[in-house]
Parts: sequence; structure tokens; C-alpha cells
Amino acid sequence: MTDELDRLKSALSRATPAPNSDARARAVAAAAEKFTDIQGSPDAARPMSDRPQNAGGFWTGAKHMLNSIGLRPALYATSCIVMAGFVMVTVQPFDFTTPPMQAKRLEKTDEVLVATPKPTAPRTRLDDTDGAGDPNLAIPAEAEYRDATSGSAAQTTMPEMTVPKVTVPKGKATKTEADTARARTLPTVQNNAPVSADKKERQQASEESFALPLQKQTLSEQLAPIVGNETGAVASIVRIAPPTPELDIIARVEPTPGDQFTAFEQNPVKSVRTEPVSTFSIDVDTASYAYVRRAVLNGNRPQADAVRIEEMINYFPYDYAAPDVSEAPFSTSVSVLQTPWNPDTKLVHIGIQGAKPALDDRQPLNLVFLIDTSGSMQAANKLPLLKQSFRLLLTSLRPTDQVAIVTYAGSAGTVLEPTSASEKNKILDSLNRLSAGGSTAGQAGLQQAYALAEDMARDDGNGDQIGRVILATDGDFNVGISDPERLKSFVEDKRETGVYLSVLGFGDGNYRDDMMQTLAQNGNGTAAYIDTLAEAQKVLVDQVSGALFPIANDVKIQVEFNPAQIAEYRLIGYETRALNREDFNNDKVDAGEIGAGHTVTALYEVTPVGSPAIKNDPLRYATEETSDQPTSVGNDTLEYGYLKLRYKDPGASRSNLIETPIFQTRTDATREASFAAAIAGFGQLLTGATYLNDWGWDEAIALAQSSRGQDVFGYRAEAIRLMQLAQSVE
Repeated sequence: MTDELDRLKSALSRATPAPNSDARARAVAAAAEKFTDIQGSPDAARPMSDRPQNAGGFWTGAKHMLNSIGLRPALYATSCIVMAGFVMVTVQPFDFTTPPMQAKRLEKTDEVLVATPKPTAPRTRLDDTDGAGDPNLAIPAEAEYRDATSGSAAQTTMPEMTVPKVTVPKGKATKTEADTARARTLPTVQNNAPVSADKKERQQASEESFALPLQKQTLSEQLAPIVGNETGAVASIVRIAPPTPELDIIARVEPTPGDQFTAFEQNPVKSVRTEPVSTFSIDVDTASYAYVRRAVLNGNRPQADAVRIEEMINYFPYDYAAPDVSEAPFSTSVSVLQTPWNPDTKLVHIGIQGAKPALDDRQPLNLVFLIDTSGSMQAANKLPLLKQSFRLLLTSLRPTDQVAIVTYAGSAGTVLEPTSASEKNKILDSLNRLSAGGSTAGQAGLQQAYALAEDMARDDGNGDQIGRVILATDGDFNVGISDPERLKSFVEDKRETGVYLSVLGFGDGNYRDDMMQTLAQNGNGTAAYIDTLAEAQKVLVDQVSGALFPIANDVKIQVEFNPAQIAEYRLIGYETRALNREDFNNDKVDAGEIGAGHTVTALYEVTPVGSPAIKNDPLRYATEETSDQPTSVGNDTLEYGYLKLRYKDPGASRSNLIETPIFQTRTDATREASFAAAIAGFGQLLTGATYLNDWGWDEAIALAQSSRGQDVFGYRAEAIRLMQLAQSVE
């Protein structure tokens, strides 16, 4: 061992030159000159560190370190071994994406340079679905809404925020480019790695597009990441606001034939002589309008069965007269106006306005979130959007409310036991942990959710709470009961427990609207389709009272037309809500519910006696039993018909009756009735109805514009723009 060490020391001594004082002086002088050049140079950047700036500098520094070590030659070998180990560790890949050091990747396609930062763990966003950041995010319940007419701000409680823009070239983009361009995310820490001059210039241009000041999003910016997203990538949506009038048509996305809807035939024109009575259940669902909007923004015409005209009409709030709650929980208004598409017929407009009790007086809520976590929910516009939507709902709850979470995939399970809504961190943590995978055991999920809701009611003991299951799914049940009729029987039985069922639909491709409608209609609940975070805010924040707090159950409408004045009639919409005449007085027959502040609108197109618009020939063997004298009541003449409504107070088993005549002279048609007629025309144009004659898109748009009204939330302006887009859709 000693001999080997001596030979090594001798070799090192021979390899090391003897000190040379002249060489040392020359090296010091050269170093001083170089230092002076750097300090005084206007062209070179002054180094901020003495670290080597490139790989060559690394080896130079290592050699300098070895040459300057003042150790005995016997230790040089040991130093070399340590240095070799240091090099092996240093050259291993370093994960610059680990917080807080986070690099921004620059991806270059053929024409698009896109910054694609990875999510930062400490950062908190509204779409922070992976649990990153502080989950106790205070999301305001109100945003800034502008009067579409005056442009003035109604109220402002939410900071203006926006999604950063991505530079996209003009011209036709490839699928890869389009998908990459949609991947808008928040900018993060930049990487300091050197880049070439031309690449640095392009990088700077891309970064400038991210550095735009925060501003309000248009609806198209909110919709684009979800609507028309073929890859399923979701964008970061940080400003929650209701739809705005600024809509931009986006690239056409092929329709999704896998979506299923309940088939129905549009209501025909009926003869008053043979069928004078019309009976139906009210409908406050809004799912159809949101689905239609999604299809139009994708550049497609929605399939006919997806267009339920009453849901399109009832999507909008209307300014009807407030009710006298001492008489009924809702008011009823009736008016007669000229049919926009036929000068020889009239429209009978029926409007219902639900009472708006003070929020401080509302009952506590027992909510069970029943969440579909099956494999079909993996897409970005399904489970990720679902979790964001429930986060919004939490901002509307009070400490007296309770929340539980049940999920179902291959089997059902409770992931959150009943918890006070004040424990937002705990609830949000349970939501953030959800992931999609497995088959869809919808039946098991419903059974467990109802059982948990019933337990919550028993534990409360006061009996004044409202129990509600909120089912969030794409409706694709494939384990257990999957037949709509069997599910109908199941929720009908559970309806007797007093627990309400609301349904929120998500996604496309295998969206089962027929299943959703079956569950909502027979579970004493409502159905909505959530296609954007803005729609989630409308349903679960802005109109949460109507969605969660019922004021009237089993509301039915029956109209008897006067054959002396009306020859024919046609109910516009409500095809899936039709009831038999005898069902009106049968309190065991289920009907729709009205929530706090809800408005309900129904339209009949009626043909007066003697009008050239009559479509049915007179019967050969019919007996004329009516008088030629007009029906008269007081100072009002020409009674067109008689309106009756039945409803139950929540928890009651017997119904109440409201009656009012429909007079021809009641022609004080408001702007609200005219706008409802415009939306009815919109729906009929989408389905290719045959009752509009030569009336078309231009007329529908003009009528909607003239009757838009105050439009605080911008919903009506959005509808007008959708009509304009739908006009260009083949």
C-alpha cells in the first residue's frame, strides 16, 4: 500500500510544474485587465454572479479549483475522486417544475408558439380542482352585471379577472394547433435558461400576450375551453360572470350523436269543438336552452328532440307582478297579443311569478351531493367542471345548512358524512379528492343518497329542514337499474319521503338527457344542463333560491276554451308535460314544482272563430250547441277561455285551486310577453316547425331586440346573438 502511494505522489510531483514567478505576474496582470474591461464595457451585461455561465465555464472552474487547492500532493487523488462524484450528481436531470422553482415550457408548432406553464401548487384559482392551494376560497356570490341597454354597472363585488390570451395565427389551423391554442392557463415563473436570439424574440412576443392587463371575459372566452373542445382539455376560468352579449362563433365541431333525448311530437292544432280542454304540468327546467346554446356555439343545429321550447322560454326571468302571499305563493297574469308569425291568430300568454321570501327566513337545507365518478366523467367538461360548480354552490349556503357527499362508479360510497356548510375546508377537500374511473352504478348511488338524506332529516328532529339530493352526472347509468321507466318508479316511491331530487347534467357524447328528465320530473325536482362555469353561477348562485327552496308542489294548469269565440288552439311546448284531463283534479298525480322567485310562462296560439287561419274542417255530423251571442262577464266581453291552476303547499297532500277568466280585451301585453313569443319563435325555427308561415330568423331577432327590456344579467342579449349565429348554421 505504501509503495503504491509513494509512486502516486511521485507521479503527481512530476506532473505538477514548479512555480514560476514571471508566469504568475503575467496571469495577474491579464486578469486585472479583463476585470477592467468588464467593469467599463457598455455592451456586455455585468455578471450578477461568479458562477460559470456555460458548460465550458464549469470545467474551467473545476480546473481552477484543483490548481488553487493548497493541499499536499498526497491529497490530490482524493480530491479528484470527490470531484468525479460531484459531477455525476450535478449532471442528473433537475425538475424545475417543483415549486417554488417552476419553468415555463415553450412549445412551438408549425405556426403557433404557445406558453404552457404547469400548475403551481401554492396558487389558488377557481378551477383548482386538484386540491392545490388554499381550498377555502371566498368566491363572491355576485359579479358585476351591466345593463345591456344603458351599459351602466348595476353592482360590483367581484374583481375583474381574465384568462390570459394566446397568440394564434390567422388562417386554418391544424387540429394540433387548435387544441394547443385552447390550452389557456395562467403564466408562471419564467425559466432563465439561455435561448437563441430569434427564439428569445418570439418568446418575448408570446410573453407580452400573457402580460395584458386583467379585463372582463366575453362569454365566448368562457365557453371556448369547454364548448367545442375535442381533446377534453379545460382552460383556467377565473372570472365567474353571467353570459354577456359578446359572442363569437367558433370552429365547427361535429355533433355528438351519442347524446340521447326523449322523443316527442310537437303539439298539433286542436279543434275546440272536439277537445276544448288542455291540461299540463308546469315546467321550470332550463336544461334544453343550455344544451341548444352549446350546439349553436359549436356550429351545429341541435337535434329536434333536444329543443324543448318551454325550457327555452323559462330559462329567462320575467318581470311579472309580485304575488300577495296571503292568498297564494305565486301570482298569475294573463294577456292576449297578436301572434307575430300569423296575423289571423292570437297568443294567449300565461305568466306565473313565485314569491321571493327573505333569505333570513328560509329553512335550513340538508343537501346530499350525489356525484357520478365513473369513467365516462373523465372529460374536462364533466367531473372537473362539476367540482368547480359545487364550489360555487358552497358560497350560497349558511352555517345552518348541512352537506354530505355520495359518489358512485362501480359501486356507491359516502365520502363525506353530514357536515355543516361552515366547514368549507373539509367539504372542499372531499370534492378535490374525487377522480373518475369505473362503470356507472347509478341505482346504488341513488339508494345511498336517499338513505343518507332521510337520516339527516331524522337527526335534525325539528322537521322544518328541506332535504334535497343533487345528482350531478352525464346520465349514463350502466350498472343496476338503467331503464328510465324503472328509475321513474324508484324515484316516485322515494318522493313520498319528502326528499327533493335535482339533476345537473354535464358533458356530451354519451349525455343521457332522457334519463335526467325522467329523474327530475318524477323526483319533485328540476333539471339544468351545466355547460360553463357561468351557467353554474346562474343556476347555483344567482338563482339558488328557486333551485333549492320550493314554495308550491304539483302545480298544474288547465285551460278550457270557449267554442263561441275560439275555433282552434295549440299549446307551444310542454309536450313532455302533458296530462290527462282527469289528472287535474287527482291529487295523487305528480306535477311540477315552483321554487322561490321562479317564473313560469306558457303560450297558446289560438284561432278565433271565423278566422281564415282555421286548419280543421267542420265535422259533418257535429251539432251546433253554442249560442251566437258572445260570452259576457261584467264590463268585459268576449271570454276566450277559463284558466284554472292547482298546487299543493310543500308537505301538504291536498291541493288548492285558483281560477281566472281569459278575456279578449286583456290585450295589455307587456314587453315580457313579446320576448317570450320571440323565444318561442326561436325554438320553432330550430325544429323546423310548420306553423310559422314566412316568418323567419330576421323577424325573430327583430322581435327579441325590440322587447329585450332591462336585461340586467345579459341573458336576453345572449339569446339575440345566439339567434344570429343559429341563422348561419346549416
